[in-house]
Amino acid sequence: MTTRIFVCVSCRREAGGESEVSDRPGAALVEAIESRLQSGGHADLSVVSVDCLAVCRRPCTIALCSAAKWTYLIGDIDPEQHADEVVAAAKSFAASDNGIVPWRERPLSFRRGVIARVPPLAHEQAK
Repeated sequence: MTTRIFVCVSCRREAGGESEVSDRPGAALVEAIESRLQSGGHADLSVVSVDCLAVCRRPCTIALCSAAKWTYLIGDIDPEQHADEVVAAAKSFAASDNGIVPWRERPLSFRRGVIARVPPLAHEQAK
């Protein structure tokens, strides 16, 4: 089962210290993740750029998704500092049965950046 790392490439963040200057960190994050995935052993992971994940106030944002698993939406990712952590989180996510990664196994950027956890379409609440 493939796990996808969706990366918002529309979000802008302030660059430099000037509020008028901004960049789009998502494209850099996609490139950083792609290079790490190409280094081998990640056939079950893929990275896909998306135009908007609607979390503009927390750039850069990713979503970890896989069929029949919970989806995580994670913001405040820095492409230069967190690419390895994103891949590590995606590997833990892919290895899980339901997509729920135990708190202690989550990289720090994942713990701090979780915006939402969305249930799979077939989710049934335990009664």
